[in-house]
Amino acid sequence: MKYIFVTGGVVSSLGKGLAAASLGTLLEYRGLRVILQKFDPYLNVDPGTMSPFQHGEVYVLDDGAETDLDLGHYERFTDCVLSRLNNLTSGQVYEAVIKKERKGDYLGKTVQVIPHVTDEIKERIHAVAKASDVDVIITEIGGTTGDIEGLPFLEALRQFAHDVGHKNVAFIHVTLIPFIKAAGELKTKPTQQSVARLREIGIQPQIIICRSERPVEDDIREKISMFCNVERDAVIEFQDVKDSIYEAPLKLYEQRLDQIVCERLSLTTPEPDLTEWKAFVNRVIYPSQSVRIAVVGKYIELQDAYKSIYESLTHAGAANDCRVLLQKIDAEFIEENGPDSSLSGIDGVLIPGGFGDRGTEGKIAAAQYAREHGVPYLGLCLGMQIATIEFARNVCGLERANSTEFSKGTPHPVICLLEEQKGVKDMGATMRLGTWETHLKPGSKAAELYGQTQISERHRHRYEFNQNYRQQMEEAGLLISGNSPDGNLAEIIEVPNHPFFVAVQFHPEFHSKPMSPHPLFSGFVAAALQYRHTHQPHPQPQPEPV
Repeated sequence: MKYIFVTGGVVSSLGKGLAAASLGTLLEYRGLRVILQKFDPYLNVDPGTMSPFQHGEVYVLDDGAETDLDLGHYERFTDCVLSRLNNLTSGQVYEAVIKKERKGDYLGKTVQVIPHVTDEIKERIHAVAKASDVDVIITEIGGTTGDIEGLPFLEALRQFAHDVGHKNVAFIHVTLIPFIKAAGELKTKPTQQSVARLREIGIQPQIIICRSERPVEDDIREKISMFCNVERDAVIEFQDVKDSIYEAPLKLYEQRLDQIVCERLSLTTPEPDLTEWKAFVNRVIYPSQSVRIAVVGKYIELQDAYKSIYESLTHAGAANDCRVLLQKIDAEFIEENGPDSSLSGIDGVLIPGGFGDRGTEGKIAAAQYAREHGVPYLGLCLGMQIATIEFARNVCGLERANSTEFSKGTPHPVICLLEEQKGVKDMGATMRLGTWETHLKPGSKAAELYGQTQISERHRHRYEFNQNYRQQMEEAGLLISGNSPDGNLAEIIEVPNHPFFVAVQFHPEFHSKPMSPHPLFSGFVAAALQYRHTHQPHPQPQPEPV
C-alpha cells in the first residue's frame, strides 16, 4: 500500500481537494486503484449541522455520512465510492478518545494528545486501507499548516510515515505564490515559511504544488527548490484553470505530477491515455449551443453551497453538446419582484434543497411560473416539496397549503415531518440519510429517463409528502411516479402534459460523474434545449478548434 498526504499552506481555499482529486484521476488512468479521504481539523463531528455560509455544501455518501464537499470532488474525479471512513474530523477523534477513556479502555493511563489522539488518527488511515482493495490512498488534510487545531493531524502523519516506511509515503504541499502588484512580482517567502513550519514538525514535502494567478517562472521554481529542499522538477505550477475545473488533471499531467509521484513511490505503470478525459473537457469548453438555467435558491451568493448541482449541470451540458449558462436567482428577489422579472428568457428552472422558510414563497412562485409557462422544471429535495405546495394551492385549490416546516398552523400540511423524525432532539446525523431504494411507475418520465423501474438514490431530509393528500392531488393531475418499496413515501412527482416537470425527494447530484452524467440532469438539460429551440432562440457559442 502506498500513501500520499496532501497538506496546504499560506491560506485556505487553495484547491487542495481539487489537486488531490486530479492526482487520483491521473493515477487511475495509469491503471492504479485509488481511494481518497479527508481529515478536517474542526471540532464539529461532521458538517451536517453547519450553515452553507460557513462550510458550503454538505456532501452525502451512500452510507448516510454527511461529509465535506471535497469528497464530492473525489467521487466525481475518480471511480471510488466513499464511506464514513473517508472523512475524519477532530470532533470524531476526540469523541472516540473520550468514549474509550470512559469505558476504561486506556487501563488507567493519562489520556494525552500523543499517543492517544494521534493513534486514533493513524487508525483511521489503517481502517481505510483494510476496507479498500486499492494500491494508493490519498489523504487530504484540511486547514492551513500552522493552525493550532491541525497540529495533531500533522504529528500523526509524521508518525505514520515512520511506521510504514518513508519509501511508501509521499508528502505533497499545496501553497500560494502571491503576486504583489506594486512590486510586479511573485513572492516565495510565504511558501518558504509554510514549508519551514512543516519541517519543524518533522515533515519534509517531496512535492510542492504552487497555486498562482500568474505563470511560475523558472527562477521562482529554482528559489523554491533551493529554500524548501525539494527537487527542481517537483515544484509544480498549478495556475487557475481558465474554463473548467476538469482541465486540472490535464494541467498537472503537463507538469508530470503523476510520473513524479510514481517514481517517488516506486510504482511502475504505463503512461496514462487521457483521450477520453480530453474529449469530455473539449465538450465542456467548446459546445455548439447553449441553454439558460435558473437556479432559484437561498444561498445563491455562495458558489460552494450548490457545488454538486452546478457540476451535474456541467456533465449534462457536455452530454447534450451545450453550455449551461447559469442564472443564479435569490428566491427573496422573486418574492419582492415577482417571477416575470427574473425568469423571462429562461430555458429551465431548478430549485435545489435547503432548510428554513426564508425565500420559500419566491420558490413557490418560480415553480408556478415554470408549470404554467411550460418551462422545464427540476426540483431537488426541497424543490419537490415546493412543487407539491404550489400544485396543492394553485391546482387543487387548497388555500394556504404549506409544509409544517414553514407553517405549523397551515390548514393543509401537504408536506409534513417524517414519522420517525417526531421526537428527535439531536440535530446531527438524524435526518433520513444515505441511499434508499425507489420504485418507478412504468411509462412515467422518470422511468423513461432512468431506463429502469428500480433505482437507489441518496437522501437528506426530514419532511415528506403527506399521503393524506395523495388521492386528491392525483385526481387533480399530479403523477406520483416514484415511491419507497413499501409505498409509504413519495419519492418523485411529475406533471403530465408538460415538457418536463419532475421533482424528486432525493439528491441525484451526488451520483453524477463527468463520464456518466445523471439521467435526470441530462433529461432536464435536453428538455431545456428543446424549449429554447421552440420558444426563445438566443445566440449560440461558436465552437473553436482544439
